[in-house]
Amino acid sequence: MYHLEWCPKYRYNMLRKQENKNLCEEILREVAARHKIDIAELSVMPDHIHTLVGIPPTMSVSKALHLLKGASAHELFKRKPNFRKRYPKGHFWSPGKFYRSVGDANLETVTKYVQDQRLVQTTLDIASVGS
Repeated sequence: MYHLEWCPKYRYNMLRKQENKNLCEEILREVAARHKIDIAELSVMPDHIHTLVGIPPTMSVSKALHLLKGASAHELFKRKPNFRKRYPKGHFWSPGKFYRSVGDANLETVTKYVQDQRLVQTTLDIASVGS
């Protein structure tokens, strides 16, 4: 199992709207299923993605990230043409990434961390609407 993180280019809040979050989550799950990547947890934040995945033994972590980021960007641009106004060169995701094996951390701890990111963001969203 691996904990993966990445964000949109320039860390824009492109996934702030619930509709866009849901679409991104749906696309990532479709892409993962197509490439036999098992998503155990997925949290789509306004400006980044957290996911906990299992990958086939023949696939590198780098290749899994490449597939998830590339195919999801392609699908997002196809389904949301207005995203091209923000990213005219067609690069939705930042070239950066974070990943780590959860072998040295308790799987339960990492799963809870990824789930809690959703709660933290929801709390921040509610606080910003109230001010």
